[in-house]
Amino acid sequence: MTDPAMRQILLTPGPLTTSDTVKQAMLADWGSRSPAFIEMTARVRARLAALAGGTDSHVCVPVQGSGTFAVEAALGTLVPRDGGKALVLVNGAYCRRIARILALIGRAHSVYETAEDTPPDADEIARRLAADPAITHVVAVHCETTSGILNPLADIAATVAAGGRRLIVDSMSGFGALPLDLAALPCEAVIASANKCLEGVPGVGFALIEKAALEAAAGNAHALSLDLHDQWQYMERTGQWRFTPPCHVIAALDRALDELDEEGGVAARGARYQRNCDVLRAGLREMGFKLFLGDNLQAPIIVTVRMPGDARFDFDALYRRLFERGVVLYPGAVTQEPSFRIGCIGRIFEADIERALGEIGSAVAAMGLNAAGLKPAG
Repeated sequence: MTDPAMRQILLTPGPLTTSDTVKQAMLADWGSRSPAFIEMTARVRARLAALAGGTDSHVCVPVQGSGTFAVEAALGTLVPRDGGKALVLVNGAYCRRIARILALIGRAHSVYETAEDTPPDADEIARRLAADPAITHVVAVHCETTSGILNPLADIAATVAAGGRRLIVDSMSGFGALPLDLAALPCEAVIASANKCLEGVPGVGFALIEKAALEAAAGNAHALSLDLHDQWQYMERTGQWRFTPPCHVIAALDRALDELDEEGGVAARGARYQRNCDVLRAGLREMGFKLFLGDNLQAPIIVTVRMPGDARFDFDALYRRLFERGVVLYPGAVTQEPSFRIGCIGRIFEADIERALGEIGSAVAAMGLNAAGLKPAG
């Protein structure tokens, strides 16, 4: 087993730190047509649907590739080329990516954009839906890891349902840790991947899609490999993947789901991440760093730190120093001001966060900075 005091920890939006046992699950080779792998695929699909309360209403369709592959696959499968139009709620880079995907695959869409530290307003969504009857879908990101903001998913879903439209949710950075109940939340599809809060490894994304919507989606897809209707039909008929599956990734995810159950499920994992986040934010504030989001908007996923204005602060030097000591941070993504990000998720605990804070404090001291020097320029 890896020494907890020496192991590398990835404080990033993904890929993330995984357990030794998840890594060990990839040591066996699996034939894509073997009964054991077919059974594993079915088991993983069923468990993912159950995690979100979607066993009776939704089906899980996995697709090879990163989470963005799954997002593009779901959008292309569910938003029709003729007669479909999506309203994209944008307050960060990943929402903007959704709009770019829709443009590239030739789907009509419009954008409702707010600042990266501002959630979308339900009344404004309702106004836009009433003003544009062509809109068939609304697309939202659950937790926008550009900033770490938690968007008000329940309010968005209720507004979309009241407007008679369908909701597609990118829950890439929240699925497995943030509450999500498809039995109560009106939602046509939720998209996620193995390598975020599920603590698997990169290589497979998936969508939980309402059965009726998926049945109606035949022929919508813009690409053979990203056709989730065809993938679903083939899996239902044969139990197999249409094309070479990421066998080792599925084995790792199967083990990661065991570990999620052993931890106590979604609520327990979310509570661990919340503790990580609380310790991280308190420690950064104590040092003198200023944070981009207030506590009321912060999801327990990733924290955006406002870049200090003192010229002696060098993020690249901070990154290199921490990397050499086994702690990996992430550059900023918000466009409003310079920043960097520190993740709270993956197989990490409060002791790991304390270790990271200690390394950050040492790096700041080596730069000759005190709390006053960590204030942002603006």
